[in-house]
Amino acid sequence: MNLSSLGRIHGLLLRYLYVLRSSWPRIIEISYWPTIQLIIWGFVSVHFGAAQPEITASGILISVVLVWDSLFRSHVSYTLSFLEEMWSRNLGNLFVAPLRPWELMLALASISIIRTLIGMIPAALLAIPFFGVSVFDIGFPLLIFFFNLVFTGWAISQVVTGILLRYGLGAESLAWVLPFMLAPVSCIYYPLSTLPEWLQVIAKFIPTSYVFEGMRALLLEGEWRGDFLQKAFMLNTLYFTMGSCSFLLAFRSARKHGLLIQTGE
Repeated sequence: MNLSSLGRIHGLLLRYLYVLRSSWPRIIEISYWPTIQLIIWGFVSVHFGAAQPEITASGILISVVLVWDSLFRSHVSYTLSFLEEMWSRNLGNLFVAPLRPWELMLALASISIIRTLIGMIPAALLAIPFFGVSVFDIGFPLLIFFFNLVFTGWAISQVVTGILLRYGLGAESLAWVLPFMLAPVSCIYYPLSTLPEWLQVIAKFIPTSYVFEGMRALLLEGEWRGDFLQKAFMLNTLYFTMGSCSFLLAFRSARKHGLLIQTGE
């Protein structure tokens, strides 16, 4: 990566930060949904913890809710920044400059991390006085869980932005629904063994299932399962590569058919 590429990525990142800084409703919205989810699921955890004290004692439900939301936030933050370029019909202007597609992808990933942290940190801090649960007590493994889920979110985003680039804003709803397709086989709130056998086979190809199985092993049994996280990372690398290729192919097709300046429905 040369200095010119760094300059273009930095310029795009500054653009996204200025847009974010100039709109306090955006900042509130970023923090609002993770906080509301935390409060609702936290009280559910307290309620069911009366019958199963280990749920409340370990903070497992609250922890997985917070960590799961990092996937959704990273995906939405990435895709929303791209959608804002489409809504303002700015893609054509961006690529008039010597901007390469991978530079746009890096800038979107950078602002995605920033927006995800803005949303997740206040929610994680509120869990301490509300429920006496600190997700930070997980320590270094928390970063690995977080990174893997953010990586999954980016992999989904590559596919979604490629579809948006090729087929326009008519496919916008995919940005919101695709992450939830993974939820049933991600084993967020229940172990993998809960699923029927045929669905367990599918779940073993989903990186998020290994993340949450690893979290349960750590929080409930005190066992660090590095093999789970290794499998999650390998699957994420595969899916991110496939997603990036799909975006680059869509970009090439969009440029060929003049779609960069026709980003409407």
